[in-house]
Amino acid sequence: MSDPALAQPLPHRQSPPLSRRVGYLLAALAIIILPLIFNDTYWRTNLTICAINVLLALGLDFILGYTGQLNLGHSAFYGLGAYVSTLLIVKFGIPFWGAFVAGVAFAGMAGMVLSLFAVRLRGHYLAIASLGFAVIIYQILLNWISLTQGPLGIYGISPPPALIIGGTVIADFHNLTAFFYLVAAFTFLVYLLLNQLVRSPIGETLTAIREDEISAASLGINAAVWKVFAFGVGAAVAGAAGCFYASFVGTLVPDAFFVAEAFNILAMVIVGGMGTLIGPVFGAILLTLLPEMLRGIGDLRLVVYGAALTLVVLFMPGGLVQAARFVHEKFRRGGPQP
Repeated sequence: MSDPALAQPLPHRQSPPLSRRVGYLLAALAIIILPLIFNDTYWRTNLTICAINVLLALGLDFILGYTGQLNLGHSAFYGLGAYVSTLLIVKFGIPFWGAFVAGVAFAGMAGMVLSLFAVRLRGHYLAIASLGFAVIIYQILLNWISLTQGPLGIYGISPPPALIIGGTVIADFHNLTAFFYLVAAFTFLVYLLLNQLVRSPIGETLTAIREDEISAASLGINAAVWKVFAFGVGAAVAGAAGCFYASFVGTLVPDAFFVAEAFNILAMVIVGGMGTLIGPVFGAILLTLLPEMLRGIGDLRLVVYGAALTLVVLFMPGGLVQAARFVHEKFRRGGPQP
């Protein structure tokens, strides 16, 4: 029996509602304006890290928030994208964008392979399996010294080549602002594509698997195939983040992709609000900038950071999205009554 998501006729394409189009416009304006407001190296660096972390959060949210697969191996896909693209450039002289595509594809295929082995696992069993995968990848990056340089690291990684049109340099990605625009524009495009995907019949199929896999199977949905698909897409997005990270930092060491990074990404998704896409965007931005804003209080910032995460989990399990909806509902009820 074929999957309903593939059997249904394509619906008539409609324009997004006005509120969503306004949101897209505001997001585009924020991307353009922020580097102009925060015009020093420190904050432009943080803005770029924010964009990379948003990519990571979006990829994990697609796996966890829409299919309910607790993936603790996201740092592995992040690292694979970074190392595969960098090694192709450094050792084989592959142009950046060719290596970028290969890194994204390799990370996506790794996600699909992991999902094939773990497709029968759910909940904490899948979490342990994916965590084990992350540990294996980390150990490979750390100990395969002849290939990855291990703890010695790979240095002198160049940013993407300049964008040249008609002999004129339009964007030199050695410049922090230009690099931020590149990563932020790519992240915005990924958000639009994933948002379109989750609003399509495919998104409804993934949500049905998340809510009740047995009921979904009774409707003819092949849960195994769609889990592999979700893992592949989410891992590919993480791989893209890794490619950008390597070319941005210019140095690769395995510790950047230690297992703890997977928990940081998970925290971004949970704090923002799982299964919403927009929530993890704000969760990633908040948890990237909050430690920097608290840096002035020294080691106490770790206590504040941990307390904030704990309070969110205890009192706002739906994350920032739940809080925003609560505030909106309060204002709506407090407005003039008909």
